[in-house]
Amino acid sequence: MPNVPAGMLATCTRCGTGFDTPASRRKSASRTAAAALAAFILFWPAVLLPVLEIEQLGYVHESSILGGIFDLFAHGSMLVGIVVLLFSIVFPLAKIVLLLELSLLELLERKHKAWTLRLMEHLGKWSMMDVLLLAFLVMMVKIGEMVEFHLGPAVLAFVACVAMSMIASLSFDPHAIWDEEISRPTFTESK
Repeated sequence: MPNVPAGMLATCTRCGTGFDTPASRRKSASRTAAAALAAFILFWPAVLLPVLEIEQLGYVHESSILGGIFDLFAHGSMLVGIVVLLFSIVFPLAKIVLLLELSLLELLERKHKAWTLRLMEHLGKWSMMDVLLLAFLVMMVKIGEMVEFHLGPAVLAFVACVAMSMIASLSFDPHAIWDEEISRPTFTESK
């Protein structure tokens, strides 16, 4: 597509839909970077601070997501602990970091853009932070009469982290990662 003058919008002559331009893709990358950075910052209090305070028969127990994983390991539930660790901490964190990397490509100039994009999309399918949030809510409704729950300080960070991660994923434009290579001429050595 030829360069579009400032203040103009390229549209389809048939349906009138506007085309993405490199400038709009850069804006998309900056929105993605901002949301992914916010998710990265919110991830740590969401995982490290207590999410729930559970009171049962006078016994009070506070637990964070990471603390719950260590509790699973301590009680011999290694497989469940590993599954929760991977799907609730490792995969979501990797997805957020890869979104940050893809949205900041102008600064990083990596050669592995396609591989990073594929990995981020694959990890996004297995990142289960939003499912974990729903599981907390269902658990509170189901056994709310037997046990008393109090939400911990990590709940707001957790909800905000899930929201920012989703916003970053939705605002990411995969076409933006190729603009840098299209605008830069390539030269090959002739023999």
